[in-house]
Amino acid sequence: MPVKKKEVSKKSSKNTTKASPKSKTNIDKKSVIEKADPKNLDESPKKVLENNTESVTKSPKKNDSNVIDSEKFLNEFQWENFEEGVETIDKEKIDDFEKLINKNFVDTYNDNVIEGLVINITDREAIIDINAKSEGVISLNEFRYNPDLKVGDKVDVLVDVQEDKTGQLILSHRKARTIQAWARVNEAHDKSTVVTGFVKCRTKGGMIVDVFGLEAFLPGSQIDVKPIRDYDQYVNKNMEFKVVKINHEFKNVVVSHKALIEADIEEQKKEIIAQLEKGQVLEGVVKNITTYGVFVDLGGVDGLIHITDLSWNRINHPSEILELDQKLNVVILDFDDDKSRIQLGVKQLSPHPWDALNKDLKEGDKVKGKVSVLADYGAFIEIAEGVEGLVHVSEMSWSTHLRSAQDFVKIGDEIDAVVLNLDRNERKMSLGVKQLSNDPWTDITTKYPKGSEHTGVIRNFTNFGIFVELEEGIDGLVYISDLSWTVKVKHPSEMFSTGEKIDVVVLDLDTEERKLSLGHKQTKENPWDTYDKTFAEGSIHNGTISESNDKGSTIIFNDDVTAFVPSRHLIKEDGNKLKKGDSADFKVIEYNKEFKRVVMSHTVLFKEEETKEFKKSQKKVIKSDSDKSTLGDLDVLVDLKKKMDKK
Repeated sequence: MPVKKKEVSKKSSKNTTKASPKSKTNIDKKSVIEKADPKNLDESPKKVLENNTESVTKSPKKNDSNVIDSEKFLNEFQWENFEEGVETIDKEKIDDFEKLINKNFVDTYNDNVIEGLVINITDREAIIDINAKSEGVISLNEFRYNPDLKVGDKVDVLVDVQEDKTGQLILSHRKARTIQAWARVNEAHDKSTVVTGFVKCRTKGGMIVDVFGLEAFLPGSQIDVKPIRDYDQYVNKNMEFKVVKINHEFKNVVVSHKALIEADIEEQKKEIIAQLEKGQVLEGVVKNITTYGVFVDLGGVDGLIHITDLSWNRINHPSEILELDQKLNVVILDFDDDKSRIQLGVKQLSPHPWDALNKDLKEGDKVKGKVSVLADYGAFIEIAEGVEGLVHVSEMSWSTHLRSAQDFVKIGDEIDAVVLNLDRNERKMSLGVKQLSNDPWTDITTKYPKGSEHTGVIRNFTNFGIFVELEEGIDGLVYISDLSWTVKVKHPSEMFSTGEKIDVVVLDLDTEERKLSLGHKQTKENPWDTYDKTFAEGSIHNGTISESNDKGSTIIFNDDVTAFVPSRHLIKEDGNKLKKGDSADFKVIEYNKEFKRVVMSHTVLFKEEETKEFKKSQKKVIKSDSDKSTLGDLDVLVDLKKKMDKK
């Protein structure tokens, strides 16, 4: 109960001097509070001042040790606190009061996680006591992960709503767990500590992991140091992880299991590298298979076995003899200075197949093998385990017309061959197939004498002719000039196509150079042989002009003969020129069978008559005696000459 105010005595003792207003301002205000009775702390500062003032103004008793000097009291009185109505309390008491508040009351207006006590559980909610003015409620859905929740359990909660529309305090256990989870995740990331998570399911590119109640992403590349092919084997399992990345903006967490074992692997790697030596045999596990080789894990260190070092036999892909996770022994072939690249081998662990090759095998022997590899230039034949020989495409057929090896054999075919060359030191062998059959050129003169006619197949074209195959190994060339008697061929493809059969005549044969000259037009009669008489020089023919230009005109007589009439030979007797479509008589003035050329003239027909008349008159004059010649005879010749010149 507040203490009642006491009036300050208006009477002062004889020994007490009334304080003047000036001296009032000099009173130490602090002393007023300090000298106050602690029992009166609940009273207002004004009341305290009145009580103390009253005690000061009373006449002190003699020999009273508690007598207070009024002047000192006024000097020490806290006038500022008195005027503002502020009461000063000891700091120790204030600290004790704050501790008591913090212990017994909860601030529901911040986002701190609070520990609450379950005091009741209903069908739908849990009632939680957090030492607030009222209990809070949480939906039981937030405790699905803990079906054993019971009264008396302590749980972490967060104030979600201070008061809903019914005045109820709403709490959230899920949000509290999330806040705590993020705090733990951040701490684990900052301190690089190991956390345990539960792999929930697969997702694109990796796995979803539950870490402290948060969903974190585990990339596929961070599951293990070796590539993982079956992600499902990790689902629904607890694993240890390291938090490697946190995106606070998007609330994303990335974890890694690989990071935990990399440190150990790095130590193992250093130990292994320090002990590596060329020729050393180690056990490894196939880590990855590529088209060019196999990567092998040697226990933290990776090495490469090139495809050529996998087997003495030729293989097309490493997967033909190895598979992933397969254990095998390898030998160290080489490594660089820092041993970061290690070259391994497998075939070197077994003897070379050439060492087991029959010592009696020599050049000229017949062997049998299987086609292992095909290339454009030939085929590799495996005649023994790991021993191959090359049959060049030129050794597959006697034909000089080279083709691809695929035209003769295919992979897996078993064929016979002859050893052409054998080099045991270089471990190389050349084989031949055509040597198993007779060389068709040995009796070429008997089978294909000059002038003999044959039917062949067109193999290919060139700008200067076509190659015709008469039989396997016998090819001949037909020059473009020997394709037709009448047609001027620019390219063989104008008349023929590859694969087409053609009749030919052997024109020439060179056994040493293995060359055969053929002709196609020689299989038919040359129509120009008959034209020697038909279109002989001086013969006259009737024709129609088909085409005309500045140089002259052409007359088509048949498919073979097209005559040319120069422009000056198109003049008629009346002085006009013949034009396209005109028909007239023409005289052959030039015939060339070799170049298939016929030249004609219309003008020469009537000029020949005038020439005859001139020559006839000239003869008369010559026969006459020169002495008997008259001036009139000479005039006749002059007139005739002029007449001819005019025409």
